[in-house]
Amino acid sequence: MAKKELRGRDKAAILLVSLGPEVAGLIYKQLDEGTIELLTLEIANLRKITPDVKLQVLKEAQELLMAKEFLSQGGVDYARSLLEQALGSERAQEILRRITASLQVRPFDFMRHTDAQQVLSFIQGEHPQTIALILSYLVPEQAAAIMGGLPANIQWDVTRRIATMDRITPEVLREVERVLERKLSSVLGQDFTIAGGIEAVVDIINRVDRGTERNIMEMLEEKDPDLAEEIKRRLFVFEDVIGLDDRSLQRVLREVDIKDLSLALKGATEELRQKFFKNMSKRASEMLVEDMQFMGPVRVRDVEEAQQKIVNVIRALEDAGEIVIARGGEEELIV
Repeated sequence: MAKKELRGRDKAAILLVSLGPEVAGLIYKQLDEGTIELLTLEIANLRKITPDVKLQVLKEAQELLMAKEFLSQGGVDYARSLLEQALGSERAQEILRRITASLQVRPFDFMRHTDAQQVLSFIQGEHPQTIALILSYLVPEQAAAIMGGLPANIQWDVTRRIATMDRITPEVLREVERVLERKLSSVLGQDFTIAGGIEAVVDIINRVDRGTERNIMEMLEEKDPDLAEEIKRRLFVFEDVIGLDDRSLQRVLREVDIKDLSLALKGATEELRQKFFKNMSKRASEMLVEDMQFMGPVRVRDVEEAQQKIVNVIRALEDAGEIVIARGGEEELIV
């Protein structure tokens, strides 16, 4: 099959075959029945694919995915800049034309790349109807963060207006968007990048030696107890248990309530579950699996609380010197 003969459906079929049955199966789950039927027929009719055609299809798919990722991160100009650096000006323009031809930019897209707190400060003085219009077009996570920061006497009104909002003419929508974009540009004045924050602190402390961590935390507990508590809560997360050696985990298990463990493991990966099962007796692990099966659906919040209890046990054992958690620069775990 020569490259010049390829249609879009040919490329899709070649891509699925090249990715293998497992990945193709995952992709199939996201498609409608008509598309699945069409692609299955194309795959069945595929003749011999030369290595250069296969490579070209994979390369094109990679470029398109790359372009869409850049677009989602920073818009058309950002995508064009990075694609030109990676692929050259001509190829970058070709890819962007293909993508943007069917790309419908949602209203208030300029706000999606602005920190929620900055948007919140910016729209505080706007009419509730304007705020409702903005939030209805933002992604739910960003809209929720902004809604949570609004005054209580405004939250209900904005919620009601979103719920009862019907249609708005494109002309009015564009005018509101144009005015707000100009106002936001004048307020911000420049681009902001996220620097620092609790996650940055946690990343650093997780990589220092235990003595340095203890000194930092003791000072924080004295100067800012709330911040110290928030940092401690994030320093060692439940997923980090996978890095504990077997003897340390066995020591932890002696202190953990079996009900908390069964609830915590409901939200764990299979790899992490097996880590626990391996360090328990066969009978104990079987009972734990039974508890999890009979438990039924559980709330994510309850799972997270149970996981945090186990993390607290691990931190307490480390503070008591009974186990040692490997940190940045440490090659051996001493127990």
